[in-house]
Amino acid sequence: MIYDVIIIGSGPAGLAAAIYAKRAELSVIVIEKAGLSGGQIINTYEVDNYPGTPGISGFELSTKFREHADKLNTEFVDGEVTDFNLEGDLKVVTLEDGREFRAKSVVIAAGGAPRHLGVEGEEKLAGMGVSYCATCDGAFFKNKTVAVVGGGDVAVEDAIFLARLCKQVYVIHRRDQFRAAKSSSAKLMALENVKILWDSVVTQIKGDEKVNSIEVRNVKTEEVTDLEVAGIFIAVGYLPNSEVYKKVVATDEAGYIKAGESCETNVPGIFAAGDIRTKELRQIITAASDGANAITAVEKYLNSLE
Repeated sequence: MIYDVIIIGSGPAGLAAAIYAKRAELSVIVIEKAGLSGGQIINTYEVDNYPGTPGISGFELSTKFREHADKLNTEFVDGEVTDFNLEGDLKVVTLEDGREFRAKSVVIAAGGAPRHLGVEGEEKLAGMGVSYCATCDGAFFKNKTVAVVGGGDVAVEDAIFLARLCKQVYVIHRRDQFRAAKSSSAKLMALENVKILWDSVVTQIKGDEKVNSIEVRNVKTEEVTDLEVAGIFIAVGYLPNSEVYKKVVATDEAGYIKAGESCETNVPGIFAAGDIRTKELRQIITAASDGANAITAVEKYLNSLE
């Protein structure tokens, strides 16, 4: 079968794209890697910034997205994309078991993931004080003490944001100066409730059912300190799931697929939506918006083929 559109990924961007595609009466199939819809949000304990659903869990919200797609009889298939090619006007997507799917267009909504520290306690306490998104989870730590790990623009901006809410913010950076813009770095260092730990790394995150402290080591003196914190925000980079697509579509130096608000890539008929594309803000609401924009662009593309 030749589909109108293949959607790769079933996070908010992919599911929104599926809903819009079905409503547009396009033939569509969604390929999901994990066999479970929702993407990163399924691990979010509470979502408080998606309009109309205050306090909903990430799993519940993703379930609602999937139920909406199912109600429209969307076709889903489990599998990991291992090859991605063009064959004339057809786009061919190959899974790890050799199955091939063909379509006139493809929406890549494979998302990405924050870079992890890889220290003891990080995975165990993910969503229970370990966070990779200050704007998503910062409000849950109002008047508490937290730590931010990183020294780039995201880390510095996260720390400034958290300083407005939290009693104390520790910023832990392995170097002796920030890589972030000088203006924002200066703003951060001027805040009274922010303490910066230079030349330091987190070596362990401690807690039973939630974070209660972290172990920090100074890389120059080797001194180890225990800090009592209610949460730790890790901002040491983000990894888009774009490796398999790089040979086909253009990406930036960080690996994000180059695509604007229309989600169009440099290859006609291939679109990128959600966290995998170049954009300023990566949130549930912007991912869902991308899904809608991508299908609008897909419709225009398909009409141009007629």
